[in-house]
Amino acid sequence: MQARQALAVPGAGRGGRFLPAVLLLFVGACGAGAGDPAVQAPRQAETTVRLFEVGSTASAPVIRAAGTVRIRRETPLAFWTAGIIARLDPREGDQVRAGMLLAALDTRTIDAEVAAARADLARARAERDRQRKLFAQGWVAKARVDTAEAAAGAAAAALERALFAQKNSRIVAPADGIILARRAEPGQTVAAGDPVLVLGEARSGHVIRVPLAAEDIAGLKVGMPVGVDFPSNVAPAMSGRVIEIAGRADERTGTFQLEVALPPDPALRSGLIGQVAIARPQAASASGPFLVPATALFAARAGEAFVWRLDPESSSVKAVLVRIGDVGPGGVVVESGLAAGDRIVRTGVDRLSEGARVKVAGPA
Repeated sequence: MQARQALAVPGAGRGGRFLPAVLLLFVGACGAGAGDPAVQAPRQAETTVRLFEVGSTASAPVIRAAGTVRIRRETPLAFWTAGIIARLDPREGDQVRAGMLLAALDTRTIDAEVAAARADLARARAERDRQRKLFAQGWVAKARVDTAEAAAGAAAAALERALFAQKNSRIVAPADGIILARRAEPGQTVAAGDPVLVLGEARSGHVIRVPLAAEDIAGLKVGMPVGVDFPSNVAPAMSGRVIEIAGRADERTGTFQLEVALPPDPALRSGLIGQVAIARPQAASASGPFLVPATALFAARAGEAFVWRLDPESSSVKAVLVRIGDVGPGGVVVESGLAAGDRIVRTGVDRLSEGARVKVAGPA
C-alpha cells in the first residue's frame, strides 16, 4: 500500500486527475500472474539461416609451395651437322609459326661435299659396270666384280649422307610457339646437336613445376585440383590439376617435382613464380576432424569456438563448444565437438540466441 500511495501522490498534487488511471494500471500489473497468457512476451519470430552439414571427410591439410611456370613442351632446336651459322632470325620472345625458317648454316662446304660425293658415285658406278663386262668376257675373277659393287654402294651412301646434311642445314619451326632462348649468333661455328634455339610449343600449354619434399608428395595423385596464385597479381589466380609426379628425387636437392597443368591465359609467361596450394585429403573418420566454414564459428578463443547446432525436432539451435585447429582456404578444422551428419548454422550466427527457432533457407 505504501507503494500505491507513493505513486498516487504526484497526481494528487495536480488535482488528482491522474490518480485513478495510475492505480488501475498498478493494481492490474500486480494482480496478473507470471504465467498469464495475457502478459507473456510475444513468440520470437523465426530467423532464416543457411546450414552446413558436417561430413565424414577428414580435414584437408594444405600443402603450400612455390613453383615456376613453364611451357610444358620446351624443344631445343639444333643443326644436324657442324658448320657456321649464316642466318639466325628469331629473338627471345618472338612468336613463330610451324614451318617458318628459323636458322641456316653456311652451305658452301656442304654443297662442295655433295658435289664430291656425286662425282665419287659416278666413278664407282662406271668402274662397277666395267668390271661386270670384263667378268662376262672371262678376263677377271668374280671377286673383282664384288669389290667394284661394294665401292659403288659406299659411294651411294656417302652421297646420301651429304644430301642429308645439305637438307638439314636449316632449322624450321616444328610447331607454333614462342622462342624461349637464343643460344648462338650468326657467324658462330656450332657442332652437330648443339642447341641453337629453344622453342616453347604453344599447343602443349603452360604448367607450373613445383619441388616438394618426400613427406609432402606422399598421398598426392594425378588429377588432384591445385590452387595457384601469383605475387603482385602478374597473372590471375587460377585452378590447375596435377598431371605428373616425379618417380625419383632430384639428386642435388632431394625433392620430387610435381607438374600442374594450368588453364589457358594470355597473362601466363614462362619463368613466372607462382604459389600453389594443394589440399591433401586424409583418412575419413565419423568423429572428426572436420572442415567447416569459418562463418559458422563464433566466440572463438585460443583453440576453441562455438557453433549453433540445429535440433531437427524443435527447429531450434543450441550452442556447442568445439575445439578448432588449422585455418585454410577451405574453412576451419574442427577437431572435436561435432559428429558426422550434424547440421550447423553457417550464416547469420550473430542474430541467434540459445534455443532460438530458425527457418532453413535452401539445402545444407
